[in-house]
Amino acid sequence: MKITVFGATGLVGKRVIAKGLANGFTITAFGRNVEGLLDKDARDDHFHAVKGYVFDAGDVLYAVKEADAVISVLGGAFDGTDKSRSLGMKNIIAQMEKAGVKRIVALGGMGVLDDIHGKYLLDALDYPEEYKPVGQEHLQAYLYLKDSSLDWSFVCAPDIIDADGNGHYITTADHAPEPNRYKIAAGDLADCMLKETGGREYVHHRIGITDL
Repeated sequence: MKITVFGATGLVGKRVIAKGLANGFTITAFGRNVEGLLDKDARDDHFHAVKGYVFDAGDVLYAVKEADAVISVLGGAFDGTDKSRSLGMKNIIAQMEKAGVKRIVALGGMGVLDDIHGKYLLDALDYPEEYKPVGQEHLQAYLYLKDSSLDWSFVCAPDIIDADGNGHYITTADHAPEPNRYKIAAGDLADCMLKETGGREYVHHRIGITDL
């Protein structure tokens, strides 16, 4: 399977690449700062690094047109001023639809999950104010996916820990898992996203996830 990874050089993205290659995927890594991946590109026939801007239609179309699926782990500023998560997702969707690529697994935040009343966790009165700007970016990315023609899954992560993980995590559809430890190792998050890319358990669902 050929996968294009957006946000390839970040905390989760670099683990998606490592785990994906180890599991036999062919990876195209897309980003503004892929120079550190060029040696890997030269050595590995199953890996390709593409320098580009997520807001540029031509760059994104080039990166996705030969893909079987896309994984987006786009980051950005925590205060919501960087629109890479939302408008970047909008452009990725547009170029995937143009190229006829249907499958995407994208990363968001836990605030986009539903509470017991079917409302976004983000909208709760006690939701931490410091998380709301980035939460709104995640929400907009999710809404773009929901309104698209793609076969999407949206992973709604709690705090992401810079660790490889141990494979001990649980996932649920549209709600936060119980029990919820409110954290997930970056490596376990990458593992979850790769498994979902190759499978279809959560197509057209948000995914709650937590370490055990």
